[in-house]
Amino acid sequence: MYDVAVIGAGPAGASAALFTAKAGKKTLLLDNDQSITKRALIRNHYGVEEIGGPELVETGIRQAVGCGAELIRDKAVDIVRSGEGFEIRTENGSFSARHVILATGLWTDLAEKIGLKTKPATEPRIKTIIETDGQGRTNIPGIWAAGTVAGVSVHTIITAGDGAKVAVNVVSELNGERYVDHDILQPKE
Repeated sequence: MYDVAVIGAGPAGASAALFTAKAGKKTLLLDNDQSITKRALIRNHYGVEEIGGPELVETGIRQAVGCGAELIRDKAVDIVRSGEGFEIRTENGSFSARHVILATGLWTDLAEKIGLKTKPATEPRIKTIIETDGQGRTNIPGIWAAGTVAGVSVHTIITAGDGAKVAVNVVSELNGERYVDHDILQPKE
């Protein structure tokens, strides 16, 4: 069983998977290759002069995998409570996880299917979002939402930051205390 399954590997999802995996949590990153970021040219990302969306998405996935997340390219079609967590059913199999983070961008169909509360969005071209408590929690304990699908701006730097925020909250809940991820730069010899 995974500690955390992240559905969606765009900026919010890959960022969430990076943080949970780096925190030592067994992490599944499940992606169906539908990120809208892959159509973007990004010139407003702090620390990056310019990057194409496909390159940004693949870099984020490589970072998450490099920290220990397991990437599975498949589409989640259902999530059901099972024992201590959830069974995530995909087009080609199923996976178990204690916590699930939905980072599905524009798409709320899976969220609506499993009974998550949604509401009208305020971001242009986004019709519906998942209702969260501001920390990323949804109305189903153990299922979280991050990024655009949770009502956060579609700007990649903001969705990535939201994915990280939600991941830190999930890790904190799993650990039973507030988690902080802060590496220290070592002086050059």
